[in-house]
Amino acid sequence: MNKQVLIFLLPLLLLLPLPALAAPSAIDQVRATVNQVLEVLRNKGLDETARREQLRTLVRDRFDFALMSQWTLGTYWRQASPDQQRRFIDLYSDLLEASYLGKVESYTDEKVHFIGERIEDQRAEVETEIATAQANIPLNYRLSLEGTEWKVYDVVIEGVSLVRTYRGSFGEIARKDGIEGLLKQVAQKVEEQRQARAARKG
Repeated sequence: MNKQVLIFLLPLLLLLPLPALAAPSAIDQVRATVNQVLEVLRNKGLDETARREQLRTLVRDRFDFALMSQWTLGTYWRQASPDQQRRFIDLYSDLLEASYLGKVESYTDEKVHFIGERIEDQRAEVETEIATAQANIPLNYRLSLEGTEWKVYDVVIEGVSLVRTYRGSFGEIARKDGIEGLLKQVAQKVEEQRQARAARKG
């Protein structure tokens, strides 16, 4: 190809759309968050309040509680008013956060193995295993791509989906007592968790 042809083609090439950017690695982002969580847990210089606050920030940055709420409520999400949706997101976030952090804080130096990832369009699943002295526990993260960040919308522990589990129990309550009845029971559960945690702290 001679120089004259290149000069002719160059402006045309510049007009072509850029190739689509490759999606970021879901497993790399989950690994980074898990490693940050482990680093906080291993930091003996943090008191309980500071450690819990740092863990809370990491979890809130990686989890999409709004999307988790929509998937969990299913058809009841569309029946809820915007105010009820907002209140459910707040309560459900507190419930999941307390449950997840409670398990994380019981960490006793187990190893986390990152097995692999499956990405399809805007969804991904990252497979991990927690190696304990007794057995390896499979724990998978399901994620949605938001911009350049993969956000967790479900956690599957030993084949059991957290969202699916809550969807069954919450759906039953919503069917019997309505959305307001569900909000009342979730708020009561969150309060019970707070009181239990306060009792453990003495």
